[in-house]
Order: sequence, then structure tokens, then C-alpha cells
Amino acid sequence: MTDELTLDIRPSPIAGTWYPGDAERIKREVAAYLQQSSQVRCEGEVKGLILPHAGWYYSGLTAAHALKAIEGHTYQRVIIVSPSHQGYRGHLLTTGHDAYQTPLGIIMVDHRSLSRLTDSLAKKQVVLNPIRNDREHAVEIELPFLQYLLDGQFELIPIMMMDQSLLVAQTLSDALLELINSYPQNEKTLLVASSDLSHFHDQHQANRLDQNLIEGLRDFDPAKFYKLKSNHNAEACGHAAMATVLLAARKLGANQVTIADYRTSGDVSGDLSSVVGYVSAILSTGNEVG
Repeated sequence: MTDELTLDIRPSPIAGTWYPGDAERIKREVAAYLQQSSQVRCEGEVKGLILPHAGWYYSGLTAAHALKAIEGHTYQRVIIVSPSHQGYRGHLLTTGHDAYQTPLGIIMVDHRSLSRLTDSLAKKQVVLNPIRNDREHAVEIELPFLQYLLDGQFELIPIMMMDQSLLVAQTLSDALLELINSYPQNEKTLLVASSDLSHFHDQHQANRLDQNLIEGLRDFDPAKFYKLKSNHNAEACGHAAMATVLLAARKLGANQVTIADYRTSGDVSGDLSSVVGYVSAILSTGNEVG
């Protein structure tokens, strides 16, 4: 059993604000989101998820639509790839702590895998830099959902992208593929991309921009939404995180992107003048069946 007293635990900067600060409220809210969510069933195995990372009030229901697909499943580890909303040195960031903590308990960080990943990326001149006491919400916001839904404990591999170029996304996806393929066959790994979509347009414009990007997701084509983004026809704060997970999941056998839910902050707040877009999706080895 892990001795929490000896662990270097990352303190949470967002529990109690971005999501509930006590365990019972978390459980009630997640259960309510799941109850409101449509059941999106996919054939085959879920290899990855794309989830939003705003506060639960705005994006929790959208996230739950996709997360429902892994309820009761067991994964030995979860890799969460997100953008970094703060500036640090390095192409990529990870945590320097032993564990993350939420009101539902601690999640151990898989530093052995991170060390191997660091070495693999260094051979491609990509730097994975450990940081401490970060305030990055895009990783943490997903954790209580995963703790509630997954059967048993899992280890976490958090990666935050400073460099969101397609080249770095491709390099990271290759390194993740190599890492995942090195694990025993009976150990399952879940990939998660954490990203919101367009920011601060009116509802009509946001819907247009977001649907363009969603088409790129459906086609498993990161190059498509990089081109859309460069032409100002799509937006996502974590476009490289989505690209990385799409590419890695495809190489792991995923051949279907099922869009579980899409909405904007305006659909929640009623203010349609300046909204943020949210999408959730399931990356699986089979076809959408219902």
C-alpha cells in the first residue's frame, strides 16, 4: 500500500472551483452527468478519448457523454495529453511530483514510463521537462471522472504540450506508440486528449469553426485541422494534443471516431454572444452501433 505521508503530492489548484471540492459532491455530480448522457456504444475496444477541459459547470456533461464508454473498465495506466496554459521551458512538460491528488484520493504517476519516454523523445531532439507546483487545469479536470469510472487504480502519465507543431505531435505519437507496445499484452492503456475548441466568438461563428474541426477528427486527419487552423477556419487550444492522440490511437488499431457530444458554453449559460466550444469523442477499433 502506498504511504501517502512519504509521497511528494502535487497540490490541487482547482478542486473546489473548477470541480467540487469534496468526494461526495464529486460522486453525485458525475453520477448526474452520466445519467443525463446518451449511451454511445462502439464495437471493439476504446483506445482513446477526446475530452474538454473547462470547469464542470460548462463542460462536464459533454465529457460524460464520451467517458460513459469506459465505465467499469480497467486500465493499468492513463496517458493524458493536454496543452500548457502557462509558459515553461521545453517542448513538452510533465509533472515532477510522485502523484496527483483530488478529493477522491491520490493517483500515482508512472515515472518509470516517463523516464523511458524522455529518453525516446530526446533521440528526436524533443525535450520533456518535469515541472512542479503547476497550475495546469487541463490534466487535472479529467482525473475525478476517471477515478469514479474506472474499476481499480491506474497510474497516470501526464503530458502538457508547449510546442504544438504537427511535427512534435507526430514525434510524440510515435514515442507513445513505442511505449504502449512495450507493455505486457494484458495491460491496457487509455489515451486521453484534453482540449476545448473555439474561444469567444458568437454562437453561430463558434458552431461553424467547431464543425470544421470535428470533420477533421472524424477523418482521423490532424493535417486537415492544422490547415483549417492556419487558415482561421477552426480553433482548438489543444489541437496538438488531439493530433497526438488521434495518430497514436490509429496506429494502435482505432479506426472509428465517434463524436459523443458537442455544445458551447452558451448552451449552458444562455449567453450566445461570446462562447467556448466543447466536444467529446471516442476513438475505438470498431464502428458506431447506436
